[in-house]
Amino acid sequence: MIVLLVWGDYRLHSPMYFFVANLSFLEVAITSTVVPKMLANTFSLTKTISFVDCLTQSFFYFLLGSTEFFILAVMSFDRYVAICNPLRYTIIMNKQTCILLLLGSYVGAFLSILASSILTAPLPFCGPNVINHFFCDSAPMLKLVCADISLAELADFVSSAVLLLGSLLLTGVSYTCIVIAILKIPSVQGRQKAFSTCVSHITVVTLYYGSSIFIYVQPKKVTVMDANKFATVLNTIVTPVLNPFIYSLRNKKVKDSLKDSLNKYVSMLTNLRSLRSQK
Repeated sequence: MIVLLVWGDYRLHSPMYFFVANLSFLEVAITSTVVPKMLANTFSLTKTISFVDCLTQSFFYFLLGSTEFFILAVMSFDRYVAICNPLRYTIIMNKQTCILLLLGSYVGAFLSILASSILTAPLPFCGPNVINHFFCDSAPMLKLVCADISLAELADFVSSAVLLLGSLLLTGVSYTCIVIAILKIPSVQGRQKAFSTCVSHITVVTLYYGSSIFIYVQPKKVTVMDANKFATVLNTIVTPVLNPFIYSLRNKKVKDSLKDSLNKYVSMLTNLRSLRSQK
């Protein structure tokens, strides 16, 4: 719904909503890589997944999830420019810059998971064939390997640490500059208005980064699978459900756009019914 609203309403054709729409698309995609198979296995007697499907699911989950971290960092930069350089905002965050930042997020995500993917795929999975998880996460997959996994674990840890902590550092620097700029605003109303544009992003960053750092920034894949499963549910189901309300549906422009779209839809249905009645 958010993607369609941003695409169809000229009032939402701005960098902030462009990135919000892409974040919404990523969350739909991430959930789609995990939840359908999880539900199928939940209601099936044979809870199976092929080796190729397992690797594919794992690859796209980490690719899309890594891209989301880059998008969150880009969104923090967008808020920094909007608050700290408002007069130059449209010049800095032009259409070409937004597209390059989006493409850079996908390329950066692909490169960040490439090494761990290359090291994991050829490993001999000749041990037990039961994954202690509801999807093909890296830690339970590596437990099925009957060979030395120290190099794969190291690559997984390094890529996760660089991705998560690196993008979190960029986000933290952006918001430090934003807070300093907000505190310099003389009026209380101005400070509240500036800060309100950042609260939703800070909330999402806290939820998403907190759970992901807990799961993946570990030198060894320790056996805390129950806690990891809960954190993964938070990442793949709970956060994507909450984000539309945190980000968009509380926003006046989005609410106005949604009301107008619903009114147009109702008006179209009314016209169609009147035409049918005339016939």
